[in-house]
Amino acid sequence: MKKRILLVEDNPATMDVMKLELELLGYEVLVAPDGLEAVAMATSESPDLIVMDIQLPKLNGLQAVSQIRRNSTTQPIPILAATAKALAHDRAECLASGCDDYITKPFTHKELGFAIERLLQKHC
Repeated sequence: MKKRILLVEDNPATMDVMKLELELLGYEVLVAPDGLEAVAMATSESPDLIVMDIQLPKLNGLQAVSQIRRNSTTQPIPILAATAKALAHDRAECLASGCDDYITKPFTHKELGFAIERLLQKHC
């Protein structure tokens, strides 16, 4: 059975590319365009993993992660931050908010796959 990944990305072009990459890696992909929808879908869809952009409308990625971590149903879902914010304090902020790992844009298909597999193996 395919693992389900919730991809949270507000840029349509980036979302299309990442969705295709994830599908090519063999995952079923659900998409949320903003932080509010990400929180709702994490609860209603129970994905195996979330790939979360940080700079999002309505509710930013860090706020969404915080809400996901406060809900006992969604708290155990591994979350990979995927962001253009690449400074050392950005990584620390993502991890402190509840993300399990962090990858900076642009990243390769292989880097994304490795990061996801590492989290799935650790959490499943």
